[in-house]
Amino acid sequence: MNINEILTITIVLAALFAYINHRWIKWPPTIGIMVLSLLTSLLLVAFVGSRSILSLKAIQLVSSIDFQDVLMNFMLSFLLFAGAIHIDAHKLQKERWPVIILATIGTLISTFLVGGMVWYLFILFNFPIPFIYCLLFGALISPTDPIAVLGILKEAKIPSSLKLKISGESLFNDGVAVVIFISIADVARSGNFLAVDIGKLFLQEAVGGLLFGFLLGYLGYWALESIDDYKVEVLMTLAIVMGGYFIAGHLHVSGPLAMVVSGIIIGNKAKKEGMSRLTRDYLGKFWEMIDEILNAILFLLIGFEMLVIKITSPVFIVGLISIIIVLLARWISVLIPVFLLRYKLRFEKHAVAILTWGGLRGGISVALALSLGKNMYRDEFVLVTYIIVVFSILVQGLTIGKLTKKLLSKSTKIKS
Repeated sequence: MNINEILTITIVLAALFAYINHRWIKWPPTIGIMVLSLLTSLLLVAFVGSRSILSLKAIQLVSSIDFQDVLMNFMLSFLLFAGAIHIDAHKLQKERWPVIILATIGTLISTFLVGGMVWYLFILFNFPIPFIYCLLFGALISPTDPIAVLGILKEAKIPSSLKLKISGESLFNDGVAVVIFISIADVARSGNFLAVDIGKLFLQEAVGGLLFGFLLGYLGYWALESIDDYKVEVLMTLAIVMGGYFIAGHLHVSGPLAMVVSGIIIGNKAKKEGMSRLTRDYLGKFWEMIDEILNAILFLLIGFEMLVIKITSPVFIVGLISIIIVLLARWISVLIPVFLLRYKLRFEKHAVAILTWGGLRGGISVALALSLGKNMYRDEFVLVTYIIVVFSILVQGLTIGKLTKKLLSKSTKIKS
């Protein structure tokens, strides 16, 4: 399929599923679209044995799209920037320590816990996988996904401070997760583990990404503040995202972190001090539209990825058990930071439970799993990752609001 056919079919299906969801199902858009694409995939899978033209065309469409490349090298920059410009920097400053510790120490704890438990689980199923590759899986599945989190939290009624902790963590832990993932992948390929090299890589990727994002944001602020034309200003924000992400890749610094930092600066300082009310209105609506459209396409693609994932019974069972492992690791990785910070910072009632259940996994985990080489047990880890992501988005995403309401209402009854 050529690029025009792929884009046409993808946009048409995303619009159709978004309409059906809004008209009848009325779930959060990302969840509704993914459910419909999953159901469509299941129906098509039933026809694969007959080699029907419809099923073959669907598989051809999904196979034509490099999900890892499309998400990591294109969509991610837009989605992170779109999410970051709506973050209140003043409120984020108040929650900086929980966000930083959850995004760093929490991600590291979860990586090793998941890696160790999954390694043992595969042994139990007579499918031994070297520990280093299980650790690699722990790195790709541990970070909460900002795209899934931000898309679903819009619909969930969660206290603003808790919502900011969850969304802030998800925006910033990408850089940490990618550094951990790259470091473990290098160890897996070469067999050499040098803490100095990993430290240098962290400084280059994470710290370099933060600094580059700060520079990019302030350059954008200076340029936006010097003119007053909403069309040009919106175009300039597009240039910041596309050009900034491109340059970050060539500088070997974290593009995701650069987009988050520059988005926060543009969304706060530039909006308040460098834009007219008309520009603020157009800019907000433009990036909200970009966010909604790309989210619809992304979750459509996540649902259709099932068509090309190889499913085997033992690995499928491992995937189902791994849901519990990932949730347990998430609970421990949240509990430890909250325990360490409890004397200095105030945490909301049931913060650990809500942060655990609200830590959604999404497209980034699938993209990282798809980037693994065949010799890194790619097929097995892609299936396990897919099962966890689908559970996370469907079950956790649909119930996080209800769980929060139930927990907080119980606290209110106890007080009264």
